[in-house]
Formats: sequence, structure tokens, C-alpha cells
Amino acid sequence: MRDRILRALKGEPVDTRPIWLMRQAGRYLPGYRALRARHSILELARTPELAAEVTLEPVRRFDVDAGVVFADITLPFAGLGIDFSIDPGVGPVIPRPIRHRAQVDALTPFDPEASVPFVAEAIRRFCAASDRPLIGFAGAPFTLAAYLVEGGPSREYAEVKGWMYRDPEGFGRLLDRLTEMTEQYLRMQAAAGASILQLFDTWAGVLGRSSYARQVAPRLTRLFDHLRELGRPTIYFSTGSAHLIDEIAGLGATAVGVDWRAPLGWVRARVGPDLPLQGNLDPAVLLGPRELLEAEAAEVLGEIPDGGSHIFNLGHGVLPATDPERVGQLVDFVHSAGAARR
Repeated sequence: MRDRILRALKGEPVDTRPIWLMRQAGRYLPGYRALRARHSILELARTPELAAEVTLEPVRRFDVDAGVVFADITLPFAGLGIDFSIDPGVGPVIPRPIRHRAQVDALTPFDPEASVPFVAEAIRRFCAASDRPLIGFAGAPFTLAAYLVEGGPSREYAEVKGWMYRDPEGFGRLLDRLTEMTEQYLRMQAAAGASILQLFDTWAGVLGRSSYARQVAPRLTRLFDHLRELGRPTIYFSTGSAHLIDEIAGLGATAVGVDWRAPLGWVRARVGPDLPLQGNLDPAVLLGPRELLEAEAAEVLGEIPDGGSHIFNLGHGVLPATDPERVGQLVDFVHSAGAARR
């Protein structure tokens, strides 16, 4: 197995900067688009041979240092007895949002092997076919709660934040259930062969520091503490959350993913030299010319000039309009320039 990314997560020397891209398996690739013409996102994710093929496509095409399992953070909802869909152009839709304690108490006990076994099988298929480490992932409890309470994507997050302030104990019950579910889900992925576990907290940035510290951080700390016994490095990624960086640095994740809004050098200065960082090129840069792409990538590399404990990534997922050729150019440039910056 190529262990470059694993070494970087341990703070060990590497021959060049490792790179993988969030959403590298999916929307911009021709093989994925061909499959999507015949299958919905949920059909792809729930069919192990198809999910494994989507996961493998970018690893075969580009020299990335890891694969990331093709899945969606909402998949475990079914194991809680929650009806949901992923609607084109909208995202996750929950027809009956959860907004009361009684609904939380009525959730089905979660069994990952019964409700999402296809994710584990897709991981096993990838590991049998590739020499690259696989990244398993899950949604973080607050982000999952945001979808469940709002009923889908939102701009204001009034329902979820209103419940959190109005009935913190009741909302805390929901977070506890989702934290337990996420731990079980990630344990299954690790047992299936995932070498790294990433937690996506897409909507954490809508919270203020006190709310995050009071409701979210303690549950994440517990989650990362429990996952540590698996011996798998963990990555916590959130967006719009630079104001939370002090709390995030103390959660106990092996590494912190940084979105494109905050310079890596600034984050490194805040969290110190020992916490591995991941990121953080603006995904939209891949829509521009190669010269700009390489200049912007060099700037990201320069934020951590010694290259220590850094994994190159985008500050969010690959955009659907991205030319696959640009992705290949980025991967090759980072490996070349990253070696020169060791």
C-alpha cells in the first residue's frame, strides 16, 4: 500500500506532498456520468460493485494518494427508520423532519451491518483492487441533525438552531443518537478496510463559538476518543468555521481539514506545528487556466513551506463543471512541487 498520506498524518517525513480531493469520485468524471445516466445516486451508493467502480475511477485515472468511498452522509438515516431522498438539484430531502423529543425517542436502533452493509462491501471491493489507502467517511452529528430538523438544505437554519436554544436537552438527545450512530457506522467502515476516517461537518460554521462549545464539541470529543482505539487516523472537516478553530483543534481528531476561506499558514499559527492539516485550494480554481491553477496551488503549498504534516486537498469538493484534465494537472503539479519543498 502506498503509505504517503498515512505517514503525513503521523507527522512522519514523506517524499512529496500527498494529495487527494474531496468528491474526487463522482460528478465531473465521464465514467460516473455514464452510470448516473442509468442510476440514481442512491442506487449507485447502494450497489457495491457500482460504488466501488465509482471509487476506483479517479484512482485509476490520476495519481492521487488515496481513494474515498463513494457514498452519501445521509445513507445511515435508513437505519434509524427515517424516510429520505436525494433530489437532483436540491440534495437530501426528509419528508417528515424531526423536531420533537418524541420523534427522537422513536428512532430505530441503528445496526450498520443490517442497514448499510453495501458501504462495507464497496470498501472491501476497492481494497481488493487498489494499492491506495481508502478514506471512509460520515456526516458529523450537527450536520446530520441540520438536515433532519430542517427537512433538507437551508439558508437560515432557523428550525435546528431554534430547537437547540429552545430545548437544549431535547436537541442534545438527537445529537447523542446521531453520535452513537456515526461511531457505529465508522467502526464498520474501518473493519471493512478503510485506512482513514473523515468526518464532514458541513454546517458547523453556522454556529457561534459558545453554541459549538456547549452542544457540539463535547460529543465530537467523545466520538474521536472512542474511534482512537481503532488505530485509524481521523480527519475533521468543516466549512465557514475559522471562528471555531480553537475549539476544533482540541476535539481530538488526528488532522483538521481547512476550507478555502482561511489561509493554511494562519491556521497553522493558531493550532501549532503538531496538528496535521488538510487543504485547501478553492475548488473554483480548477475551472480556470492551467497557469493560474499551478500558481494558486503553489501558494497553498507555500503556506506550509516545510511540508510537514500537510495533505493537499481542495477547500471543498470538486465542482461538477471541472475538466478532468485539470485534476490530473493539479495532482502532478502538487507531487512535483511538493517534492521540491520537502
